Amino acid sequence: MQLGFLEDFGWTVPPWVTQYRDFGIEDRWVAAAAIFVCTLVVVSVVRRVVIWRAAKWSERTSTVWDDAAVDALRETRWWFVVTLAAFCGTLALIFTYDRTREIIQTVMVLVLLLQAALWGKTLIRSASTRYIGKRSQHDPAAAMTISALAMIGNIGLMVVLFLLALDNLGVEVAALIAGLGVGGIAVALAVQNILGDLLASLSIVFDKPFVPGDFIIVGDQMGTVQHIGLKTTRVTSLSGEQLVFANNDLLQSRVRNFRKMTERRVAFTVGVTYQTPKQVLRQIPDILTNAVGQQQDVRFDRSHFKDFGDSSLNFETVYYVLGSDYAQFMDIQQAINLAIYEAFEQMHIEFAYPTHTVFLEQTAEDRNEPELS
Repeated sequence: MQLGFLEDFGWTVPPWVTQYRDFGIEDRWVAAAAIFVCTLVVVSVVRRVVIWRAAKWSERTSTVWDDAAVDALRETRWWFVVTLAAFCGTLALIFTYDRTREIIQTVMVLVLLLQAALWGKTLIRSASTRYIGKRSQHDPAAAMTISALAMIGNIGLMVVLFLLALDNLGVEVAALIAGLGVGGIAVALAVQNILGDLLASLSIVFDKPFVPGDFIIVGDQMGTVQHIGLKTTRVTSLSGEQLVFANNDLLQSRVRNFRKMTERRVAFTVGVTYQTPKQVLRQIPDILTNAVGQQQDVRFDRSHFKDFGDSSLNFETVYYVLGSDYAQFMDIQQAINLAIYEAFEQMHIEFAYPTHTVFLEQTAEDRNEPELS
C-alpha cells in the first residue's frame, strides 16, 4: 500500500497500518470497515467530551472567545466526521488505479476546508455578537466597529479558504490572483462610486465622526442617525421623514455632531423703544442678568447694551446651558423670557417693534398761505 504521502507531511506510519500489507483483499476491506467504525465512534465521543469540558470551563470566564470557541466546536458536522472516518479506513486499502489515493486526499482536504469555513464563520459571528451585546448599550461606536471587523474577517476567511481549495484542485492560484488583479482594476474603475461609498463606510466606522443615535446637521439637513450601511447612512429628521446620505458625500461635508456637546451657548437680543429713559436703560442689563440667574443648570456669561437698531435699542445677553438636551434649553429660555416680560411690565418698559416715524417739514409759504373758506 502506498503510504508515502503521510511521510511527506512528516507523519510516521503506525505499525497497525503497515501490518495490513500482507492481508488479502477481503481482509483489507474488513480492516477498513473496522477502522471506519472505530474512528467514527472515537471522534464522536471525543467531540462530545471536548465540547462538554470546554463549555464548563467557559462558564467560569468572562471573555467572549472561549464561548465563541465552544459554539464553533458545536458546528462540527456529521458529514465531516463520517468523511474523516472513511478516509482513515481507506488507509488499509490498496487501489489499482494510481490516482485513487490522490482523489481521496483531495476530497478529504475539500471537506476539511468546508468544515474550517463553518468553524471560522461561527467563531467570528459568535464572538462579535457576544461582544456587541456587552458594548452596544454604553459604547455603540465600538459595537459598530466590531460589526465591520467581523464582516471583513468573514470575507478574508472565505477568500483564503477558496484559494486553498482551488490550489488543492490543481488550479494555478498565482496566475489566478494576477488575473483577478487586472480584472479588479477594471471593475474598480466601473464601480468607483460604490467602492468610494464602501471605503467611506469603513472610514466612518473606524474614525467614528458619528454613531447611531447621534444628532447631526449636514448642510441644511438635520436629524438623528439611525443606521450606517455599506453605501448609505440613514438619518431620521425632526419632522419624521428618513434622510438618506451617501457615505462618501457625508465625509466630504461639514458634519455638526451634537452628541459630545457638554454645554450649549445661547445668545439672545431684547429691544426696547427709543423713548426709554436713560436711568431705566442702565437697569436693563441687571434685569436680564437676574432673569438668567434665577434658572438652574445655567452659567451666566454677560449682558450688554449692544447697539442702536433701526427701531430699537438692543441688549444682548449670553449664557450657557449645562447640558445638550434641546428640550431643556427651550424650557430655560421660556422661563427667562417670562421673567423678562414680568420685570419690564412692572417697570413700564416697552418692547420695541418695527415702526416708522414720518417728519413733515412746513415751509414759510405754507405757513403764510391763507386758509380756504
